[in-house]
Amino acid sequence: MSTVLITGCSSGFGLETARLFLENGWNVIATMRQPKADSLPASDNLTVLPLDVTNPDSIAATLAQAGDIDVLVNNAGFGAAVPIELIDPATARQLFETNTLGTLAMVQAVLPGFRKRRSGTVINVTSSTTLRPLPLVSVYRASKAAVDALTESLAVEMQPFDVRVHIVLPGRSPETSFGSNAMPHLRGLDNPDYKPMIEGFITHARENGSPVTHAVDVAAAVWQAATDPNAPLRIAAGADAVQWMSAAE
Repeated sequence: MSTVLITGCSSGFGLETARLFLENGWNVIATMRQPKADSLPASDNLTVLPLDVTNPDSIAATLAQAGDIDVLVNNAGFGAAVPIELIDPATARQLFETNTLGTLAMVQAVLPGFRKRRSGTVINVTSSTTLRPLPLVSVYRASKAAVDALTESLAVEMQPFDVRVHIVLPGRSPETSFGSNAMPHLRGLDNPDYKPMIEGFITHARENGSPVTHAVDVAAAVWQAATDPNAPLRIAAGADAVQWMSAAE
């Protein structure tokens, strides 16, 4: 029985991905900053562990409890919608520490085992915002674009060791808590120049008339990456992400 470790499972994409792997008989190690044992159906195949991807001691403790894994899914992260001029430096650092350096730390923690066994799969969940320039999400986009670049190079480095590497790029998902979690970092509504831009962005983020990404779309893309040996390096997740990737290509 294969084992997957998924970061950021408290809600949204990570939670739905954990559900999908459980339904298909995998051993699932669902990690989150503050574990909620009842967020997933009870199962002998489920282990819920605390994990802060920005804390090396937390990573070491979690992986020690997890034991050998076959697939790592780096999903933990957060967003912020702020004009470049106004973003708090502490928020910018936190975006890179969580989204970029947290992913790097998790990858570094599992690679020795994958390389020695000559097997394993790394799946990094980034964002379709990396496919085109957008206002207000610049630093978030930069943190995810850095993961895209890192993952592309990682795929080349791991090829001789039969370790597969993939990027999953979700689109906009109003049904998840991503937007609400980003709101505390919002700045600029009191600025007459930026206020119209920000209000338009918020309205667009909440509307459901155009194609969007559902959590099940991301779970399906991660499943493809984990189980299909011929899966591409980059997999769009969600109708809007598919459109954006097609346009970018």
